[in-house]
Amino acid sequence: MPPFSRGFHLITREITSQLGTLPDSGLLHLFIKHTSAGLAINENADPTVRTDFELFFNKLAPENMPGILHTLEGPDDMPAHIKSVLSGSSVSIPIKNGKLSLGTWQGIYLCEFRNRGGRRNLVATIIS
Repeated sequence: MPPFSRGFHLITREITSQLGTLPDSGLLHLFIKHTSAGLAINENADPTVRTDFELFFNKLAPENMPGILHTLEGPDDMPAHIKSVLSGSSVSIPIKNGKLSLGTWQGIYLCEFRNRGGRRNLVATIIS
């Protein structure tokens, strides 16, 4: 994936454009190979959802929190690790009739928790 700014980014189109032809049925498993970013499936229509996620996650794991010890890579590093544990590092999506079987208002999110996270590597596994 290209670098994304900090926040929650819908990547459904980017993922589907890279997958090619899907089997008639099966399962897509996506895994992000990083400890300071995550993956999620959630609301894909209203962009305020992304803003609200950012607000909520920042309240749960704020930068410069007193007592945090892992600060070598900056004040956003340890909060990013905590947030990635909360969001998770993988999602699984059923494949039906050659398409991802997401709900009407569901999309795949890349959750970037670093201020400058850089390129993110994802692994896609299709089981049919």
